[in-house]
Formats: sequence, C-alpha cells, structure tokens
Amino acid sequence: MNVRMIVAGKPALGFVRAGVEEYLKRLARVGGYEWVVVKAGSSEDVSARLLQRSEGCWRVALDERGEGPSTRVLADRMAALARRGDVKTIAFLIGAADGHTPQLREACDWVLSLSPLTLQHELAAVILLEQLYRVASIHAGMPYHRD
Repeated sequence: MNVRMIVAGKPALGFVRAGVEEYLKRLARVGGYEWVVVKAGSSEDVSARLLQRSEGCWRVALDERGEGPSTRVLADRMAALARRGDVKTIAFLIGAADGHTPQLREACDWVLSLSPLTLQHELAAVILLEQLYRVASIHAGMPYHRD
C-alpha cells in the first residue's frame, strides 16, 4: 500500500523544510511514500485541489476537529487498510492556513486530528511525517517506537 501526503504550498519555514526532508528520507527506506504539493490559495481552491489530487485514494483529512488516535491505533488502522486489499493508496490531506472546507471533510474516509490544539499547517506536516515513520517502524519491528 502506498501513502501520499498532499499538502498546500511548499514549506516556507527552514526548520520545517529540514524536518520534511529528514522524514521523507527515512520513509523512502521503508515503503512507498509520496509528497505532493498543491498550489496554496483560498480554502475552497485548496480543498478542490486536494480532492482532485487524491481521487481514487482512501482519504484522510487532517483537522483538529477529527478523531485523535494514539500512535498504536493509527498503526493498527493503517495495517487493517493494507490487509483489505482494495486500498492501494492512503492520501493524507493537509490544507493551508484557513483549513479544509466542510465539503472536503465530508468527502474523506477519515478525519484525523494530530492534536486538539490548532497546529500551523507546516508544523502539522512534520508531525504527520514523524508519525508515519513511527507507524512504519512499528510495522517493520524496528525499535524506534517505545510504548
């Protein structure tokens, strides 16, 4: 199963760019991960672009109003999706500063919260990448994650 992270705009913050590069490098060693950038803009425009680029994927919207699972629950859910056989790609959707439209959230299969706090979207991208690496390490039996 492939994982696609679709984000609005390239990171402007240097430490975020470094974090994205680091975790994409780590993820490249453990599976099929793809980083896709769509043009930033209004919430409506970005949401439309995110939906278009995630067509045919099992969609996960990152939004503070979503479900806030533990890392183990996220790992279990991703493993269950991989076992289903009909899910070829999971797409994690990160909007711009104004967030997602209600229509995008409704079109997604899951609305996921990384924190009950509102996170700046670039920071959310790094946190997501770290969690995906942590999930991959759990699935591979690597010692990165400790319960």
